[in-house]
Amino acid sequence: MDLKQLQLSLQQPDLAPVELWDPAFCGDIPIRIDRHCDWFYLDSKIQRPELVQLFVSVLTRQQQDYYLLTPVEKVRIQVEDAAFLIVALEQQGTDPVLIATTNLGQQLLIGAEYPLFLQEQQDGQFLPYVRLWRGLTAKFSRNTYYQLVELASVVECNGEAMLQIHSAGLSFELGPIN
Repeated sequence: MDLKQLQLSLQQPDLAPVELWDPAFCGDIPIRIDRHCDWFYLDSKIQRPELVQLFVSVLTRQQQDYYLLTPVEKVRIQVEDAAFLIVALEQQGTDPVLIATTNLGQQLLIGAEYPLFLQEQQDGQFLPYVRLWRGLTAKFSRNTYYQLVELASVVECNGEAMLQIHSAGLSFELGPIN
């Protein structure tokens, strides 16, 4: 199976065409995505996966704010860290391809379309995330973070030993070994 066929076979999110809509901003609503990527309404966890999937289909990020968009309204929600959590990581093939699965079941091929990047945390540490559609990001669960480090190789960069991961013909830095 080549890379294109693999990409087409992965479960992709059903996204509404929010790029075609330009609704008026209607204010903030009490929906929040916490640090564990769980969704809450008025501090009660949203238990229905179908409702979360519906919200995800209209979720977008503009600058540092997150919005749910419909053809007639735009409402801001709070996101504590990332909108998605990577809960499974699989390496396929001899020319490695990494496939990440989010907490909502989307499968992502880490590569040009969904690149891995490092984001600085409040404590100054850099952690890996994956850049998604509409400015959204996915962070790695603790388990998948350790899997990612296990799959990484050590390379020399400017006299410093760095961890690097390869997927879909691209290399992504995970940071210095220290």
